[in-house]
Amino acid sequence: MEKLKDKQMGKKTLTAFLFILPFLLLYTLFIIWPVIQGIYVSLHKWGLMGKIRFLGLSNYSKFLTDKFFWEALWHTTWFVIITVPCLIVVALALALLANRESGLKKLLRVCFYVPSVISVTVVSLIMQKLFSPYTGYLSTMLHSVNILKPGVEIPWLLHPPLIWVVVTSTTVWWTTGFSMMLYISALQDIPVQVYEAAELDGATGAKQLFGITLPLLKPTTYLILLLQIIASFKVFGQIMLISGGGPGGMTRPLIQYIYESAFRQNDLGYAAAMSYALFIILVVLSFVQIQYQNYKEASS
Repeated sequence: MEKLKDKQMGKKTLTAFLFILPFLLLYTLFIIWPVIQGIYVSLHKWGLMGKIRFLGLSNYSKFLTDKFFWEALWHTTWFVIITVPCLIVVALALALLANRESGLKKLLRVCFYVPSVISVTVVSLIMQKLFSPYTGYLSTMLHSVNILKPGVEIPWLLHPPLIWVVVTSTTVWWTTGFSMMLYISALQDIPVQVYEAAELDGATGAKQLFGITLPLLKPTTYLILLLQIIASFKVFGQIMLISGGGPGGMTRPLIQYIYESAFRQNDLGYAAAMSYALFIILVVLSFVQIQYQNYKEASS
């Protein structure tokens, strides 16, 4: 009897493995192997034409003294600091608005989510047309209502603080839809009876928000925070297309510097080494956040 059970278990295991095998092959081919190949490239002087010579860990020690690397890392970190909190607050506000019982609920959800499906190229083009001086829609509107005097322009795309405003608002408008849907899903999991009981106890809307909704949304907030930190550290497209990392590299993120090192300076080995440095930074940040979340959940 036991042999028969073992045989059946073996068949089930083999069947499961055969179903998983195509995924494992594709995952190994397109994820695991490129990672291994990237580590190999990072140990060499490697140009667009191929391997030149072995360098060992020289590429990894090089970026430790590269001021452009640290500047790009700071620009990326600054983008994360100003963008992630805005994303979370806006996503939560939109989710609360789109989760209210009304005839416009479905329409609001669609309208709030639609920007997320637009490509980064289209989004960046829209923002360039919107914020360009002299010919931009915003500039034209401000002149038409006499807020700006003739000949006076706001250099949205030429002044670093203003560029960060443009890039941050672009990113929030473009990517907040996904986080909003996560919040809506979490809001729908909160039992209605909890709010009914709070209402009977005299809790107002604000007290319900801060006493019930926000505490119960903490796990979702932690998840969104983790996902948005990782995504924001990988920012590239919108900054590259809107400002080109300018003026004078004042907004150049780390991914753009890696790209320029690889394809403009013909140094793929150094670019690969910086990519793994970014990977380690994201792993450490994710680990710290997960440990903090587990600590808070255990102490509450």
